[in-house]
Amino acid sequence: MIRGLTLEKTICYHCGDDCETVAYTIDDKHFCCHGCKSVYKLLSAGNLCNYYSYNEHPGATRLCPDKRFDYLGEPAIVDELIDYKDKYVTIVTFYIPHIHCSSCLWLLEKLNKINSAVHYCRVDFLKKQLNIRFDHEKISLQQLVELLFDIGYEPLINLQDVVKKQNAVDKDNLVSKIAVAGFCFGNVMLLSFPEYFGLTVFEGSFKNFFGWANISFAIPIVLYSGRGYFVSAWQNLRNGVLNIDFPLALGIAVLFIRTLAEILTHTGAGFADTLCGLVFFLLIGKFVQKKTYHHLSFERDYRSFFPVAVHIIQNTVEKPIPLAQLNIGHRIVIRNNEIIPADAILLKGHALVDFSFVTGEAVPVNKTLGEIIYAGGRQTGEAIELEVIKPVSQSYLTQLWNNEVFTRKNDKRMQTFNEKVSRYFTIILLSIAFASLIFWLPTDIKRGLAAFTAVLIVACPCALALSTPFTMAAALSIFDRNRFYLKNVAVVEQLADIDTIVMDKTGTITTGTSHNIKLEAKLSDEQKQLVYSVCTNSTHPLSRMICQYLGNMEPLAVSGYNEVGGKGIHAFIKEYLVRVGSSKFVLDCVEQAPSNTKVHIAIDDKYLGFFSFSHQYREGLKSISALASNYDQFLLSGDQDYEKADLKQFFSERNMRFDQSPQSKLDFIQSLQQRGAKVMMIGDGLNDSGALKQSDLGIAITDNVNNFSPGSDAILDGQSFDKLPSFLKFSKDTVVIIHLSFFISLTYNLVGLSYAITGNLSPLTAAILMPLSTATIVSFTSLATRFAAKKRKLI
Repeated sequence: MIRGLTLEKTICYHCGDDCETVAYTIDDKHFCCHGCKSVYKLLSAGNLCNYYSYNEHPGATRLCPDKRFDYLGEPAIVDELIDYKDKYVTIVTFYIPHIHCSSCLWLLEKLNKINSAVHYCRVDFLKKQLNIRFDHEKISLQQLVELLFDIGYEPLINLQDVVKKQNAVDKDNLVSKIAVAGFCFGNVMLLSFPEYFGLTVFEGSFKNFFGWANISFAIPIVLYSGRGYFVSAWQNLRNGVLNIDFPLALGIAVLFIRTLAEILTHTGAGFADTLCGLVFFLLIGKFVQKKTYHHLSFERDYRSFFPVAVHIIQNTVEKPIPLAQLNIGHRIVIRNNEIIPADAILLKGHALVDFSFVTGEAVPVNKTLGEIIYAGGRQTGEAIELEVIKPVSQSYLTQLWNNEVFTRKNDKRMQTFNEKVSRYFTIILLSIAFASLIFWLPTDIKRGLAAFTAVLIVACPCALALSTPFTMAAALSIFDRNRFYLKNVAVVEQLADIDTIVMDKTGTITTGTSHNIKLEAKLSDEQKQLVYSVCTNSTHPLSRMICQYLGNMEPLAVSGYNEVGGKGIHAFIKEYLVRVGSSKFVLDCVEQAPSNTKVHIAIDDKYLGFFSFSHQYREGLKSISALASNYDQFLLSGDQDYEKADLKQFFSERNMRFDQSPQSKLDFIQSLQQRGAKVMMIGDGLNDSGALKQSDLGIAITDNVNNFSPGSDAILDGQSFDKLPSFLKFSKDTVVIIHLSFFISLTYNLVGLSYAITGNLSPLTAAILMPLSTATIVSFTSLATRFAAKKRKLI
């Protein structure tokens, strides 16, 4: 202290560290270093100083070393780090360890206000990831990282693909939590046996010791293993949502508090065994659910979002392989309207790629030979050949399925039975608990508190929380075994809720074989090669059948390729203009009373004839049509009505609609929904993507081709088409099993409540009821699901 002066300790306005100097001062605010001062200046310049209202000192405490990001100026290194790049934008994902609170999220998502070259920022708070879309002409990757560094959020970057490794890290340490819970549960049960069988005088001397030991085992259960339930309940409460985690967290808290109170006051043995068992079984259920979603992640990323298969060129021969077998160095063929499943280099053909699923920009982008084309683009022109340079799992597209661009706004279809029940369960549970307290309060306050806590303990929805994960895990394994791949578990309940089935014709109820084709034209070998070269660029079922019919030919270079959905193709080959398609498209007239499906051919505006198709319908169509007594069934086809007579055996005449464009299919489904129908659309995933997305449940059917439909909720292998009636019945069985398991759980709760509301719930009763109800539910759901699958001949 200096005479007349008092030295006061000054802390940094931004991060809260001690200020060792007054050199960094602005607007009467003190900062510990130039970095923190720079953050404040950036926020102030962008009118973002209300950032500090979220947290008193929100900035990350950090040292401010010299910037060492010059290596980000190397193009080869930048290419390894970015997710996507075109002429205008670059997309990159960073792992940022300093993300820790809502203020971090708020600031990072306002990055575009600090620098206008940043178009879009999205934070994944749980993974601590920041996805950024920016204009690389205005700001480089190095400058972007330096900007993040300046505001206190330095990305963790290395060349071992940190972001993808972070995705694989088990953030919730679920296995460790189960191990801790199991260890504590086993020990508490051991220490509670004397209480179960009655204490002798000698054993009574250990009662207090056993009680304190039980508390010591209960503490890690609550603070570590069960912490996730408290966090989830609190987050949902803040959002005004009552989910099933709230009564679970409440039950855990009450069990711990009452155990603590009884042991400290020597009034009872507490409920440590019930508490430990509850958390242990809940975590086991969560583990099963997580394994189910891990199993589904392959289906979501590769079978529901990506093509089922991809065509590669091997020894000059084209052949399909499962997408999971696609490796670096494979030469792949991508046709019109197909998606590029992995980052690849363009080797052959003219690429006109639609990246709207990646960037939101609908204008197709031209790519030149030797240029990298990122996964997620859809080829809109002729067939192209590419060489894969990254595994499918490392492409940016693997992240897109969970992107907001694919989520339906205000979509209530995904609300499961558990979600519906949990809202009311919590309210009823609290009502009964408070009613018990109020009933006993005037006469016996101690008994009233005992009844209040006992209700919360015995009615804890452990069995209810376990019923859906175990049932859905079993059901999804059955569907998967039968080549029916669902996007998520909610689709099972959606499938059970369907009352209307709408089907496309070509490629959906028909098989893509060439056995029933007849060429009604005299084509020279050169003309056949021209037709083959045009059709080989298309994924339409009729184009594939024509190529099979003509046999393997050497495709010629195509230019000016244009495929009009549901109508036909025109393209230039050498000096020839080739048209292949409907009579309206090729001849500009509608054929009167056609007898079957026809694809017409014209070269240089000279009509040459047509391919005639007599379709072979899929095995099982008859059994599906037999569902008419339970479902309204409709057929929508882009073809003329020449097969109407043949299709009457499967569909009612008034329920068949022909000459339908992709938009008219979508509008028809929308009209059904406006009348209250729950519509399932089954299409081949090509021209039906709009209808699939509009429907309540969209199923894309495939015969091992590169079908892509972001609107589909499920993928059905063509070989399993005949099993669709069984799938529908099994989905209903699955929902019934979930409902029955709920009522079993409710029965146990009612039995327990009969003890609880009297205030006489003993630890032994609770210890018996909780594991018994859990074991009953797990056994019932597993056995009942398997029995239902056998009944429907799915196993």
